[in-house]
Amino acid sequence: MEFSELTDFDFHPRLAASPGVAVVMFSGPDCGACKRIEKHLPDWFGKQANHLYKVDAQRSTGLARAYDVFHLPSLFVFVDGRYHAPLQAEASPKPMRAALEKLLSEPPHEEP
Repeated sequence: MEFSELTDFDFHPRLAASPGVAVVMFSGPDCGACKRIEKHLPDWFGKQANHLYKVDAQRSTGLARAYDVFHLPSLFVFVDGRYHAPLQAEASPKPMRAALEKLLSEPPHEEP
């Protein structure tokens, strides 16, 4: 599974058409941590996530503001096209998997 890019113009329609679990990563072209995470997340999440998306926070500033993105990378989880929660964990396989599993067992948060 690879990351697909989302923009201000297609963010909501594409997520709405994404069944299952989608992880959205806000990143930037000069963000080294973003590149590292992008390289590893497909393996780390395996079958936990059905879709991986990324948003360039520098180009899609409206989305970055809407989701209160203050640091990169920032991860958010959507379930069946609806916002579920922000994903915050140490950037390594076990903590990321555990954090996603925990979030999915909880009720959805309010969208920012």
